[in-house]
Amino acid sequence: QVQLVESGGGLVQAGGSLRLSCAASGRTFSRYDMGWFRQAPGKEREFVAAISWSGGSTYYADSVKGRFTISRDNAKNTAYLQMNSLKPEDTAVYYCASGFVTTTTPASYDYWGQGTQVTVSS
Repeated sequence: QVQLVESGGGLVQAGGSLRLSCAASGRTFSRYDMGWFRQAPGKEREFVAAISWSGGSTYYADSVKGRFTISRDNAKNTAYLQMNSLKPEDTAVYYCASGFVTTTTPASYDYWGQGTQVTVSS
């Protein structure tokens, strides 16, 4: 059974930083691309960042480019999202997802974590 478990969310002031982790189990982590998405209340889930299985390719939403960094450690079966210069509009539940394609489309990912809340105060 595939499981993705996010951690690292919390409350932070604007301008601060958080590092999210996504621990994977149940299948060979290094074979799959990983993505981070977020969903704010009343809004659709949106793409944040994605990384290829090898870590050689990364993609970012324009809204987070230059502030967020996605990475992975295949030896630890974990993906990360380093978030710097946080803004109140970054407030959302953040989800990690696993799939076969590095894509911005949620439907392309076949496994999802339960989400972790990130709240940025102004």
